[in-house]
Amino acid sequence: MKIWLDGELVEESAAKISVFDHGLLYGDGVFEGIRFYNGRVFRLEEHIKRLFESARAIVLTMPWTQEEVCRYVVETVAANEINDGYIRLVVTRGSGGLGLNPYLCKKASMFIIASTISLYPTEHYENGLSVITCATRRPAPAALMPQVKSLNYLNNVMAKVEAIQAGALEAVMLNEQGYVAECTGDNIFILRDGVMYTPLVSDGALDGITRRVIFELAAKLGVKIEERSLTRYDLFVADEFFLTGTAAEVIPVVSLDCRTIGDGTPGPQTKRFIAAFKELAASTGTPID
Repeated sequence: MKIWLDGELVEESAAKISVFDHGLLYGDGVFEGIRFYNGRVFRLEEHIKRLFESARAIVLTMPWTQEEVCRYVVETVAANEINDGYIRLVVTRGSGGLGLNPYLCKKASMFIIASTISLYPTEHYENGLSVITCATRRPAPAALMPQVKSLNYLNNVMAKVEAIQAGALEAVMLNEQGYVAECTGDNIFILRDGVMYTPLVSDGALDGITRRVIFELAAKLGVKIEERSLTRYDLFVADEFFLTGTAAEVIPVVSLDCRTIGDGTPGPQTKRFIAAFKELAASTGTPID
């Protein structure tokens, strides 16, 4: 496997960073997960734009342009000769010695991995997920801005631990006010009485790239969609429920906290969105030369 690391494509065994890197020591950095299908990188420019916005929000200077990073991503995928897969792009503050002071880090470091991923077993895309609500809350926006895809993911990891210990693959996370934010790595959508709802970004939901795609598809499919504060009750009584994310794509949910969603099978609208997303993802994107 070839890894892009600070300007060079190197073998996986040679892809190393310093033990003094702030990303390792303090989770000080940002990342993006990106998919590619049929030799095209899906929504590449949107992902890289969000990466740069995350960096700006944490005062991390990017020594590359957005156009350069896009090119590096394509080069990495091409070097690994993979037609369908997943990209993990990580930018750290760089090496700066011990101590929190980020200004001791002279230059950011970046690596790009192009590989394959399978977030959930195939049968769950056909039959749906059973999920739980976890006790771990999403951090308040004043503590950790939800729109920054930072390397500090311990909050999400602990929520995933709760899910796995409860025998589930995913968990719904609430904010401190008790409103639904998102899952450990996915955005949430429900349908009730013909209308689709998704949590507000201000309630702790990431403004996900796949989430944006669902808004586009809703307009094409003639489905009304609204952003609003949602409670667990709203999810319990939903007619349909599905999750979205770059790695997860679009996956149905058929049970939450032992409450059956709808009739307990993926709903017709959910299936429409899954099909529409697959068609869009397979036919659009930045070509891998």
